[in-house]
Amino acid sequence: MTKYKNRQWIYSKRPEKLVDESHYKIQTSTTDCSSLRPGQALLKSEYFSVDPYMRIQQSEKETWEEPHPLNTVQGGAVVGKIIGIKDPHSSLQIGDWVVSYTGWQEYAITETQSLRKLNPKEVPVTTALGILGMPARIAYFGLIEAGKPKKGETVVVSGASGAVGQVVVQIAKIKGCTVVGIAGSDEKTTYLKETLGVDEVINYKQYPSTPEIKKELSKLCPNGIDIYYDNVGGYITDAIFELINRKARIIICGQISQYSGGLDNPELGPRFLHKILYQRAIIQGVLARDYNDRMNEMLQEMTPWVQNNSLKYKETIVEGFENLPNALNMLFYGKNMGKLIVKA
Repeated sequence: MTKYKNRQWIYSKRPEKLVDESHYKIQTSTTDCSSLRPGQALLKSEYFSVDPYMRIQQSEKETWEEPHPLNTVQGGAVVGKIIGIKDPHSSLQIGDWVVSYTGWQEYAITETQSLRKLNPKEVPVTTALGILGMPARIAYFGLIEAGKPKKGETVVVSGASGAVGQVVVQIAKIKGCTVVGIAGSDEKTTYLKETLGVDEVINYKQYPSTPEIKKELSKLCPNGIDIYYDNVGGYITDAIFELINRKARIIICGQISQYSGGLDNPELGPRFLHKILYQRAIIQGVLARDYNDRMNEMLQEMTPWVQNNSLKYKETIVEGFENLPNALNMLFYGKNMGKLIVKA
């Protein structure tokens, strides 16, 4: 029986600020199909998802769940191939592409019922990690159900060129909204405007304070802001609250500006609650896991959008399993465009 050398990235030290290779160690072992129990499959990992939420899980305090335990494999979504299976009741078979949550390891044994089969003839398999994966799920349901967009409304999206943001801005356009996208470089804002069809864009690095970005937003949103989809937090969000309309919806999906040093000892929040009172606005936090059981609902609507190119996307693919920790670090310097993926 073939034995496979299995490298695993073990999360071994909690970061105080930025996360990098020093917070991990590589562990090597072997695995084979003899370890399979009934109802299990052996996967060869091909593509690894790299996401900001991983840094949240590394907080020493409980967030939406207990902190990621030390000295265990770093969790995360993976696209891979089945190379062994012990489940006569499953329709899955050797050679199938699947998406799983088996983390940063080259080979993984997992329950077949936890796997979602992918069809590479329908769409590229990497889309299961981005435009048709977890980021798309929270973009879709976060905007549609928490944001409740109406034709003609103004939607502002921070982190607009990222894995979630690039989906939000396009769905908002499909729903007939005027969209303003905020990103961190001219390359990203050009992509938003020229490729994704965003109406107005802001490179926030050109407006490094709340008053400056508020002034620019007020020019681009002359009718105020109806929906704010927040992936970033910080001073950008401070400015937004001065411009919201009555019954505005503020969707908190991420606060990446706070993840490297502000998780366990967060900065004091902006003094915006009076604006929420005056405008009778709603602030709602959203997590992708809240919509896990509705994945098929999202895929039914969004897969055709990807197939006919009405929903466009970018992927930043880093080569090499050994580069996973440094790829995670890239997120906090804005070095990725769209979904960040590591190819084994």
